[in-house]
Order: sequence, then structure tokens, then C-alpha cells
Amino acid sequence: MANENENENETAETDAGPGAAADTGADEAGVLGPVVQRLAGVGGIVGVCLGGSRARGTHTAGSDYDLGLYYRPGQLDTGALREVAAELGGRPVEVTEPGGWGPWVDGGAWLDIGPARVDWIYRDVQRVRHYAAEARHGRYVSGQQPGHPYGVPSYAYVGELALARVLADPDGELAALRGEIGSFPAELTRTLEADAAWEAPFALANARKGARRGDAGYVAGCLFRAVGLLVHALHARAGQWLVNEKGAIASAGRLPCAPPEFERRAQELFAPGGTDPASLAAVLDRAEELAREVLAGAEGTR
Repeated sequence: MANENENENETAETDAGPGAAADTGADEAGVLGPVVQRLAGVGGIVGVCLGGSRARGTHTAGSDYDLGLYYRPGQLDTGALREVAAELGGRPVEVTEPGGWGPWVDGGAWLDIGPARVDWIYRDVQRVRHYAAEARHGRYVSGQQPGHPYGVPSYAYVGELALARVLADPDGELAALRGEIGSFPAELTRTLEADAAWEAPFALANARKGARRGDAGYVAGCLFRAVGLLVHALHARAGQWLVNEKGAIASAGRLPCAPPEFERRAQELFAPGGTDPASLAAVLDRAEELAREVLAGAEGTR
């Protein structure tokens, strides 16, 4: 899942099927087996998924285990979750109510189980289903969330489930929802490219006003927004889900549709430099050139 420690910028994997447990290796089975078994029995939980680098097989020995707890709103038994967390961790653990971490990262808990760090991250299954339907029609909203400076686009929920490995799904509900998601929606691609086509140049034009005043902070904020729009547009064009800002520029740079040296050029926009108007204007010149190259490939401009 897209928590504070992970990012998921790969294509969706095969559905594990109702009640199936993904093969994540003997070490992970030893850590996750007892956890998932207990979680699947908690009232209100529909299913449990493994997200982040461990779902993709790109983890290191010290990577967290990110578990998405998909629940029915109004039915999640957080009291039972606290009991499970205390038993697994050997001490009381703070387990939030839904919404405890903000409007988009619903809440959850951070556990230390032996040497392993296991993060529980709530996901309202009805909300995920709603935003999956919206994404198929090319619609989304974005919201502010601590730890996510770009904000959280609603289709991130959809991408999380598409990219995750299903560990518990007793009634097959998550498998059915993943089946509804399918490939990256063409309508959503068109929306994201259209949004980038107008808002990225608009953000950079606004940054010019700050540059003339030597307002480096404002320029940096506009740059971050503009590059974020370009990165999301590139992933959409490639039919890949992007659910977190971390590593997003590098991920975009690996896409076949990215302009030459996209990663280097985008990262260099944020390198420390002068804060005088001339220096800031030079950075914006490079940003506008990069934006033109990305947007030249957008649907409707080809």
C-alpha cells in the first residue's frame, strides 16, 4: 500500500484468487502467515493485501511489510484489532479508528513483530469500489494528506489494489473488484493527459511571477506540481499505475514514452541553485522545455 515508506510504480500483477495466499517466500510466510490468519477473522475485514516493494519483489531485507486491510465502513472491529496487535507485538499498540491518519490514508497501526516492521493500512472497500468506477469513466478527485506533498489522487486506491498481492479474500470480493479494474482505463489516460496539458504550463507561468520577485519557495512549489502532473501523465500514457510520489520521477524516466533523459532533467530542476530572478528564470526555461516534450506526445496533440 502507499504508506509513508513505500511507492508502487509498476504494472498490475495477476490476481491471486479467492482465499489464495501469494507466494512471497519462506521468510515472508513466516512473518505474515500468523498475522494474516488473525486479521482475516476480525469483524468487518473483507480481505488483506500485501503492497509496496515486498509485493513487487524489489524489497531489501529491512523493508517493511505493508498490509492493506480492506474493510466495510461502520463494521471494522478496532477493539479486536488492538487485541491482535498486542498479541502479535507483545505489547499494547496504537491502533487508530478509521480516518485516524487523515482523509485519504484511512488509518491503521505500526507493529514490530520480532525484527520485522509490519504496517496495517486501512482501506474502505466501498470507497475503493466507487473510485474504481469513477476511474473507468475518466474521473478522479485529489485530496490533501500528511506525507503526500502532491496530494492523493483517488485513482491511487485503484492502483494499490491492482498492484497488490491478495493474501486473504474469504469471499472473493477483492478478486472480483480486481477483475473489474482490468487494465489502466483509456478514459483516465485521456483525462490525465488533458489535465497536464493545461495545468503544467499554467503552474510554470505562475512560477514566472515568483521568479521575478526572487521567491524561490513559490517557484519550487509550482515546479513540484508541474513535474507531478507530467509524471502522472507519462504513467497513464504507458498504462501504468502510479500511487505515490516517492520514486515517481525515476519510474517515469524508465517508461518508453518518456523524453530522453527525463529523470536527470526533472531531478535537476530541484537541485540547489541561485535564488535570484535570473537563476530562477533559467530553471523555468528548462522546465518549460521538458513540459513541451512530454505534452507533445499527449493524445489530441499527436
